[in-house]
This record gives sequence, structure tokens and C-alpha cells, in this order.
Amino acid sequence: MVGIIILQIVLIILNAIFSSAEISVISMNETKIKQMAEEGDRRAEKAVLLLEKPAKFLEAIQAAVTFAGLLSGAFVAVYFAEFVKSVVLEGFAGKMIVSEQVIYGVSVIVVTLILTYVNLLFGEILPKRAAMSKSEDDAFKRVGILFLAAKLFAPLAGLLHISSNIFLRIVGINPEEEQEVVTEEEIRMMLAEGKEQGTIQNEESKLIQNVFEFNDTTAEQVSTRRRDLVCLNLEDDAQEWEKTIRECRFSHFPIIDSNQEDVVGILDTKDYFRSEDKSKEYVMKNAVDDPYFVPENMKANILFAHMKKVRIYFAVVLDEYGGMSGIVTLHDLVEALVGELEEEEMPAKPEDIKKIKEDVWRIQGCAQLDEVSEALGVEFPEVFDTFSGFVWDAIGRVPAEGEKFSLEVNDLKIDVKNIENHMVDYAIVRKVKKRGSNEADI
Repeated sequence: MVGIIILQIVLIILNAIFSSAEISVISMNETKIKQMAEEGDRRAEKAVLLLEKPAKFLEAIQAAVTFAGLLSGAFVAVYFAEFVKSVVLEGFAGKMIVSEQVIYGVSVIVVTLILTYVNLLFGEILPKRAAMSKSEDDAFKRVGILFLAAKLFAPLAGLLHISSNIFLRIVGINPEEEQEVVTEEEIRMMLAEGKEQGTIQNEESKLIQNVFEFNDTTAEQVSTRRRDLVCLNLEDDAQEWEKTIRECRFSHFPIIDSNQEDVVGILDTKDYFRSEDKSKEYVMKNAVDDPYFVPENMKANILFAHMKKVRIYFAVVLDEYGGMSGIVTLHDLVEALVGELEEEEMPAKPEDIKKIKEDVWRIQGCAQLDEVSEALGVEFPEVFDTFSGFVWDAIGRVPAEGEKFSLEVNDLKIDVKNIENHMVDYAIVRKVKKRGSNEADI
């Protein structure tokens, strides 16, 4: 009996070694292991062989673990259960009211439960938890025995691999088809957990989240809108161009024709200032590039790849009717990934919605109407995208350039302070007490 107990302990130890070694090798840094193997580390070379074919390696180890478990179970049935039965019969000689077969069956169940607990605790759970907390040096110590086990059980593992592939094909599953290991949602969940535990910094998490969102972002969403652009008009003279370029200090300017819709070129201010001749004819020939047009619905990641490939910094975004809806630069696309990048030469952009005091806001015409609604706590018609579009509809006409006017609508007093390119530049908005009807003072 002592020999059987020792054998059982040996089987549990083998199970523990295989289980811990399996976790240790899987947890290794594959890049680091390959580098060590290239430097001549024999243990690293063996680890690389195991990691290159993880499915076969895991099947072999699982076969070894299962073999140890089955062998342990066989000894339970043959020896330990028989031993327990004989002890019970001797202790209750002449007092038993059940047959030997029943006692043997109960003994098998009891001993199996006890040894299952011992096997799981000392052969699986504790070794695996210990392996997860150990360093790679400790993992290297287990590579040899894993490599040996993988070789010994390779025939059985190969048979299991072939058999499982056959059954998978029978049920309509292609075993050779690569499965997605980790989904985007799983990565997002890991990011959230990493932030909570402090292993991933907030900025790192934001950057990774931005990468996922970048693929779903359109050119329109990252573009500078038409109403916010400073353009050079083809009909203006060279002096007007130079004045605009020096005052605005942008790196590029769209050049538009007389109808202010069609973009005929993009002026690069570096080329402009290098030119001694500032005449329009010379500038158009030597400092102006052909416009690069993209549709509003083009995905940001595709646009980014295209602009890098053709070495274009500046793209014109077109709406569904072929008119310019805005412009997008590589700078805009990079900001969509890493966040705002401040530039000294760029003038500060005013906030779309800024609360001045209680019930008083300064609102840019380009502000999204749903954001205005949320900030003011007022509902607006869903047919408009921007605050400027809402004002247009309220006054029922196209406002004149530079015009100022006031109106009351939706319990709001709106003082439009400037009209630029026939769009509301900005307005001061106040909440007023509800009146019997909306009125306008235009």
C-alpha cells in the first residue's frame, strides 16, 4: 500500500509539472524568446519549437496530463477503493446490512472525490497559479521536460489532431481556417481592466481607443468646415492675396473661383514666400498645386493611407453634390489619433459653445445643433445640423455679408453679431421668459 501511495504522489507531481510548465511556456514573451534563440540559447531554441506549433504542443501536454489522470483513476479503482472496502468490512464484521458490491461502489465514489480534490488542488490549481507569478527564468527550467513530454506523446497527440479534424469537417467546420484570436471588444475590455488596475495609463488607453475609432471616422468628421475656411478668391488681385496670407498665417490656402464653390488649386505658402515674383500668374504656375478631392464618406484610415502614398498634405472634401464641404490635412488625421496638437502659428479656435454667465451663451454658427440643445436644455428641429442652419430657417432668408440682427425663437433671444460667407459667425444667446408667440426683430 505504501508503494501505491508513493506512486499516486508521483503521478500528482507529474501532473503539477506538466500543468505549471504549460502555463509558463505559453506566458513567455515570444519576441524575447526568439531573440534569445538567435543568440544561441539552447533552452530558448526548444521553447521556440514549442511555440511555433502551439496546437500540437498543447495536444501533447494535454495527452500527458490526461494519461497521468487516467492512471491515477485506475489505481483508485483497483487499490484504494478495494482497501477502503476491506477496512469497512473488517470494522463492521457481521453488522453490515448491504452487500459487498454496494460497499465497493460507495468506496470508489468516496475515494474518487477525495483524490479528485487532491489532484485538482496540488496537480492543477496551485501549480498553474504559481507558474503565472514566476519569472521567465523559472519557465526556462521547465522547457526541457515539456519538450521531452511533447516528443513522447507526439504520436498520440498526432492521432488526436487527425481525429479531431475529421470530426470537425463532418460537422461543417474547417479546422484549417484561422480564427480571430482576440476581438476588438475584448481588447477594449482588457483596456478598461488595465486602466482600473493601473497597468495601462490613461493616455495609452485613449490612444488605443482612438485607433479603433479612426477606422469608423469619416473625412467629413475630421475636416475643417467650409464656413471656417479662409480662401483666396481667383478674382482678387495679388495685393489682396498677400494681405490675406500674411494676416492668417496658414500653411495652405484653397483658391476658389468666382462662385466660391469650385476649388481650382491649393497654394503652399512656403513656395509663395520663396518666390520673388508675387504676381498671380507666377504664383499660380509655381506655388499652386492641383487640388486633391475626396468624398465626405471616405474613411479616415483609408484617406490617411492615400495621402501618405501620394505625398499629399492637403485634401478638399466634397459633399454629395460635388461642392466643397471642407478641407482635411494630415495634421487633422494625426490629431484624430493622438489628440489635439497645438501649433504656434495657428490662431486659437473659439469654443463652439461657451457659457458667459447664467442663461447666456456665446455660440458659433458652426456649432452642432444637438450640442447646442444639450448645453441650453432646449429642443430644436432635427432637420438642421448646425446652429447657423437653424437661424437661417428662423429668419426665412439668406443674411447679408457682415449683417447684425436679433430674433426671439424657442424661448431664446439670439443676437447675431456677424455674418461671414452668408453664414452666422457667432451669436449671443439668452434664455427669455416664455411669451405667447415667437417674434423676430430683423
